[in-house]
Amino acid sequence: MNAEIIAVGSELLLGQIVNSNAKYLSEQMAHLGINVYHHSVVGDNPDRLTDVLKVATNRSNLIIMTGGLGPTKDDLTKETVAALLGKKLVYDPETEKRMDMYFKQRNRIMTENNRKQAMIIEGSHVFTNEHGLACGIGIKTSEYQIIMLPGPPRELIPMFNKFVTPYLKGQISKVNHIQSRVLRFFDIGESQLVEIIDDLLESQTNPTIAPLASGGEVTLRLTVMGEGEEKNRNSLDEVEEKILSRLGEFFYGYGEDTLFENIVKHLKEKNKTIASAESITGGLFATEVTAINGASLVFPGSIICYSNAAKRSLLSVSNEILNDEGAVSHTCAKELAEKVRINFQSDYGISFTGVAGPDPLEGKPPGVVYMGIASKDRTVSYELKLAGSRQNIRERSAKYGAYYLLQWMRKETKKVDE
Repeated sequence: MNAEIIAVGSELLLGQIVNSNAKYLSEQMAHLGINVYHHSVVGDNPDRLTDVLKVATNRSNLIIMTGGLGPTKDDLTKETVAALLGKKLVYDPETEKRMDMYFKQRNRIMTENNRKQAMIIEGSHVFTNEHGLACGIGIKTSEYQIIMLPGPPRELIPMFNKFVTPYLKGQISKVNHIQSRVLRFFDIGESQLVEIIDDLLESQTNPTIAPLASGGEVTLRLTVMGEGEEKNRNSLDEVEEKILSRLGEFFYGYGEDTLFENIVKHLKEKNKTIASAESITGGLFATEVTAINGASLVFPGSIICYSNAAKRSLLSVSNEILNDEGAVSHTCAKELAEKVRINFQSDYGISFTGVAGPDPLEGKPPGVVYMGIASKDRTVSYELKLAGSRQNIRERSAKYGAYYLLQWMRKETKKVDE
């Protein structure tokens, strides 16, 4: 069964709302083992909707439509599908009865345009709407079937879960489960990553491997289709093992968890805390960490020490370091990390100092960044040479700090375990 999803609504094309239904439905199709090959969005226009439907019915045998089932004149999904199929619209007694009860309970009169939501295409299957008025509709022909669902997610999602999923499962003789696993990598570009695993990409069949670069990171989505979840997991494990044997040093996590979420999670697990001293990043690291639920357990605070005067007064960085080594230096980064750790009595301290640009600073070009990480036993610093806009350099600096900190903590954990 090959499917496509058509979202109906001019508000989607105008950008007034996000098409979250398409994402949800694609995920549900994957769980059912149904391939989704096309997404379309069309406005509330019967001619354009007819054109989209004609294309869809020629290439897909399951078409799921969202929206256009309401009471207003521009809600034309049922009317357009009925005209395409040469069928009549009739009232569904159960839906009409449920709507009458809805209005009586609220001491309101149901207008004729509301009654339109109880109309279905003759010979169709009705999906009850327990969270709204417009019922869902499923109708089959010899070559394809069309499912029409209400647009509001609060109505669509429970309807799909309770009624449409069993309906579709009943038509699938052999359910193939599609499972995915996302691997997250940092400090490596997409082109370099792809080159390292090029042979795996060339020979992929099932599971498949799909790379995606975004926000200075690279993800690999592994997807497998099979009859059983355990067998699928084993297949994903095998591919993951091959990938990490080559890219393990750049790997930091799974799924949708960001670098900062991984840091908070790791600190919670180890009952550790971290504080930050930020010059170039101006609080970006602290902002990302404190945006995560439960960060207060592991993050006591941050000091933004943008000027040299602030570095001296807030964290006691000596004039000798600032004058001889400079604020943009390994020595200053280490000092900041050590002092902020002591200041907040945290297990770790992390610091950021550098040149965001566009002008050089202390004879160093934009993109030169130093980061310090300190614990009770040792302190290290890292040098980065980044490119891009001022904001890009600052954001990537914060991410690199998170990445190096996560690697540091994992190495510490490994030593303890050994």
